[in-house]
This record gives sequence, structure tokens and C-alpha cells, in this order.
Amino acid sequence: MVKKYNILVSCARGQESDACSEIWYFISELGDQDVQCDNTGIPGLVAVKTSLNVFEVVKKLKEMAMKDPWQFRYTLRYVPLEEVVPSKLDEIAETAAKLAEKIGENETFKIEVRKRYTTLSRTDIIEAAASKIERKVNLSNPDWIVNIEVVGKWTGISVLRPSDILSIAKIREK
Repeated sequence: MVKKYNILVSCARGQESDACSEIWYFISELGDQDVQCDNTGIPGLVAVKTSLNVFEVVKKLKEMAMKDPWQFRYTLRYVPLEEVVPSKLDEIAETAAKLAEKIGENETFKIEVRKRYTTLSRTDIIEAAASKIERKVNLSNPDWIVNIEVVGKWTGISVLRPSDILSIAKIREK
């Protein structure tokens, strides 16, 4: 798996190779000819490493999907990641707190956790991270999402706006 990846992309199980080809095509069109894409070992999930700004990549891909969502044949969801750390509670919590410094004093957040191939408890992850972030929580309509993606021994973390995640299915529904 690509170490220090910065985008997680979901696809249909068994379509990881086709999804990587699609990702390579789209991101190379955006200007990164050296984009790396690899299986995570988890069906339906690939790790991507780009030298471009991940938030800009996802934003541009979203614009492409808004014009023609059917050009995305294999990829389903793009999640930008700011940091990748070992899957240890203390490292996850410290990194989440550091990234959460961009949340304004009057802004709210929620923590979303997706975990795969780990014995870490979702509740333990949320409690560890939330205890270090001194901002208001809003579970229904937060200003920010502290996104934690546990993929075995590695965990990707980002603090993002709800609009920073690209879901092809949601765009197709509109």
C-alpha cells in the first residue's frame, strides 16, 4: 500500500484496479503525472498519493462530476486526508487536535470514524480525539468534520468542511 497516502477512494469490491486507472487518469489531467494509487488490501478501498493540494483535487473532481457524473465509472467517494499516522489512540488524538486548530472559537464540529482491520474501538477513538478539541460539538449540522479513517496499521485524519468530501452517488441523485 502507498505509504503516506493523502486521498482515500472507495469503489465497488473487485474494481480496485479499474478505480486506480480512473483515478490516475483524472488526477494526471489535473497536473500530477506522478500520482500513485494502490490497493489497501481492503476490498473496495484504494489509497492515493498526489503532490497536488488534496482539497483542490477533490474540489476539481467534484466540479467534473457535477458536469457529468457518469464519467466516474469505478470510483464512488473521494476523501482528502491531511495527515497519516500509526493507528494508535494517542497519535490519532494528538494529530486530530493539531488539525482542529483551524476550527474557529464559535464554530462547531463532529467526529466521523470509519475503521477497517483494527481492534480499536470507534467509541475510544472518538473519546480520545474529542477530549483534546475544545470546541462545541454539533452532530446534525457541524461547521467542520474531524474525519478519521483507520485502515489497519495506518490512520488518515483530516479536518474538513462537509462539502470537501466527494460522493459520486449523492451527485447522481441530484
